[in-house]
Amino acid sequence: MALDREIVVRTALRVLDEVGLEGLTLRKIAAALDVQAPALYWHFKNKQALIDEMATTVFADNVHEFGLPSADRTWDEWAASYGKGLRRMLLRYRDGAKMFSGTYLTDSALYAPMELALQTFTAAGFTLPEAIRGLATIYYYTVGFTIEEQAVYPRLGERNPQYDSAKRAERIDSAKFPLAQAAGAELFSDFDQHFEQGLQLIITGLRLKAH
Repeated sequence: MALDREIVVRTALRVLDEVGLEGLTLRKIAAALDVQAPALYWHFKNKQALIDEMATTVFADNVHEFGLPSADRTWDEWAASYGKGLRRMLLRYRDGAKMFSGTYLTDSALYAPMELALQTFTAAGFTLPEAIRGLATIYYYTVGFTIEEQAVYPRLGERNPQYDSAKRAERIDSAKFPLAQAAGAELFSDFDQHFEQGLQLIITGLRLKAH
């Protein structure tokens, strides 16, 4: 099998689902490809360069999740779609949100959806800086939220036992910290509802900026 960048990236995403981001190494990816690790350095100078390409590939594969801005959708309808689509994309991969955090997207074609989004916001009355900050806030919120969510559920339906609400409650003195104790059941459940409510808070705040 001829080794190229896409084969390496697709294999790396499969290995990511098996071992998580911390366990992802060039050696493990090479083993999955049945090659020696130095062969990967022809394509990626280090692990971070590979992660950047992995994030870019996932984004390109799933850009349809966001739905492109269009004349028949208001800016806030699209903003809600963007946040929810981004979260769905990140949840498709183990540590998907960690993989995206701080990465550098390498495909310049991905600026096209960004351009459309900024056009949608500025057409609604936002200045360019306001539009950028609004989109960035949704992005940062979604990535950060999903990092926390995937700490509780590393894989779909697989809960990390560290986040057992009953055990958490046992460790907290209810006489001293009744609200903190009760918060556990709320913090580590109903992630869909929590995300939706937080996203709507951001969009509600942005509406105050629209002219």
